[in-house]
Amino acid sequence: MMYAYDELYLNDAMRNLGEAFDYSATVLNIPMDDFLDMFIISGIAEQFAGGVPKFVSGLSGTELVWEVLNRTRENIDLSAPQIEYDYSPEYWCGWILAFYQWNTGKSFKEIKKYLPMSEIYKLYPTLHEAAEEKFVDIANSILERKNLPTKLQTVRRAIGLSQKELSEKSGVTLRMIQQYEQRAKDINKATASNLFALAQTLGCKAEDLLE
Repeated sequence: MMYAYDELYLNDAMRNLGEAFDYSATVLNIPMDDFLDMFIISGIAEQFAGGVPKFVSGLSGTELVWEVLNRTRENIDLSAPQIEYDYSPEYWCGWILAFYQWNTGKSFKEIKKYLPMSEIYKLYPTLHEAAEEKFVDIANSILERKNLPTKLQTVRRAIGLSQKELSEKSGVTLRMIQQYEQRAKDINKATASNLFALAQTLGCKAEDLLE
């Protein structure tokens, strides 16, 4: 398998990204998904993914955060460097994210699209003591599942309705249907009226649309 960069840098990369997420979340109170957005926008994520030594091992976790914030925010008041890090959930999230990116070669932007930090955080209780490869297997299964069409989309296409036509016939807004099909909104949490209207229009049971 071709990894993102030489394994020689992997431990440093995992530790530093773990420290970066711990510092940004617990000291600077930046939500992890927001920091990942800034990490990507700054251009540093791409260089980190490519194994540029400065970013995977040349900077501490705190310095990595400073570099990201200096590129994405103005007049930021930075706290003192963090010297010691607990193995916190936030640390683990950054640590395992670095491993997953290295193992798969996916860009951080692609990973965030299907597996935001909020979802990685939910995996901490069951996976933080497991082998890293276990996380890779589960993360890959999540990505594969999200790439599959939703049941709503499958049924809609089977009867030949466009999203607009389904919206007009059911009374559910076009935007809402798009969000259900893109999994931006969870159809399992849809209102009973929306779910019933969609099922009635599509000629199926409401449970046939649930993921």
